[in-house]
Amino acid sequence: MKKILLIFLFTSSVLAQTQKDSIPQKITKADLFSDYDIALIDSLLMDSKYKSPLYETATYIIEDAEDKDVSNIALPSEVLKERLRKIDAKTPFHLAYNPALETVIKSYLKYRKRYYPTLMAKAEYYFPMFEKYLDQYDIPLEMKYLAIVESALDPTAKSRVGATGLWQFMYTTGIQYKLKVSSYVDERQDPLKATIAACQYLSDLYSIFGDWDLALAAYNSGPGNVSKAIKRSGGYRNYWNIRPFLPRETASYVPAFYATMYLFEYQKEHELIADAPQIRHFETDTIHVKQTISFDQISETTGISSELIQLLNPSYKLDIIPYIEGKNYTVTLPRKNTLKFLENEQAIYALAEADAAKREKPLPKYFEMDKRIRYKVKSGDFLGKIANKFGVRVSDIKRWNRLKTSKLKIGQRLSIYPKNYK
Repeated sequence: MKKILLIFLFTSSVLAQTQKDSIPQKITKADLFSDYDIALIDSLLMDSKYKSPLYETATYIIEDAEDKDVSNIALPSEVLKERLRKIDAKTPFHLAYNPALETVIKSYLKYRKRYYPTLMAKAEYYFPMFEKYLDQYDIPLEMKYLAIVESALDPTAKSRVGATGLWQFMYTTGIQYKLKVSSYVDERQDPLKATIAACQYLSDLYSIFGDWDLALAAYNSGPGNVSKAIKRSGGYRNYWNIRPFLPRETASYVPAFYATMYLFEYQKEHELIADAPQIRHFETDTIHVKQTISFDQISETTGISSELIQLLNPSYKLDIIPYIEGKNYTVTLPRKNTLKFLENEQAIYALAEADAAKREKPLPKYFEMDKRIRYKVKSGDFLGKIANKFGVRVSDIKRWNRLKTSKLKIGQRLSIYPKNYK
């Protein structure tokens, strides 16, 4: 997918040079993409659904923020204009003042202020990691605020449409950017691997639009929707000019990003005082495991709390670190405790073996969900039941197996690419 995208970008740039005089100034790289190419890029978003940042447990983006009554928030427009000018002068994003953005910022101060101390404590842990890779990929460091809008810095966050992790990757997008999902591990929840994937995705989007605000919008709604908005606006490339033509989710999404950037830049002025972070990233270290072990077994042997181990290792779905031949699974621990782990490593493995011997049922079988499996149809099976079992759609199973009807035979073999295993 990525190679196809890069090849097309190269041919588009050649075409842009040879036809330079015939292309209007407002036409962008995105306009040089055919409908097929846009659809191909949009396939990164499963079924073209939006990676909605609206969560079942917590909502960071305030719905209809621009319609809220914020008259009691003491932030004069002239003060805000000057502060936005200062931010705009040092960032490639376009933080121009407008009344809509002012209302969003004031809405966050009114309705979200109490959440910021916790968010800022989490930022102490995650932002240094983000900045390292954003810098490596030549992406503006301010893009770190995107993870707040996407997940409120919760690596286990799941949206209503299935986007997962700090950077809210859909399953298919994650696979495209080499984020593996197995019965034990979801690399979309791995802060390090997901951050690298997000940098690669953002770099690809910037290659299409040549503008970070538009890349930001495309991260949420897909490059196809942004390309359509550009064309419907008459070729404008400024986000605020194409905003009326974007999906509603994205129209709220980018201002939420701007508002978050502003509040972090001016946190002292708004008395936003961060809670003390539980741990900082530089205070951690990783160790390769040599046997399947659980968080509880590590905790029991070393005295490190299971909650802290969970915080530092969010990609392990079952609180178990599997040992698989050919894989290099690691455990992240506080650096001050790594020596204690190494000193007690054999005791941890012995405890794991003892627990396994007493276990009534074996641990779930390890399998990677982006791999094909062969499923044998049993009595009572039907396509809907099988689809639910593996977290896929009936239409997917029919397409993978070239089924013209929904009828199945006992003993029939089906090829399935599972997303989960119930």
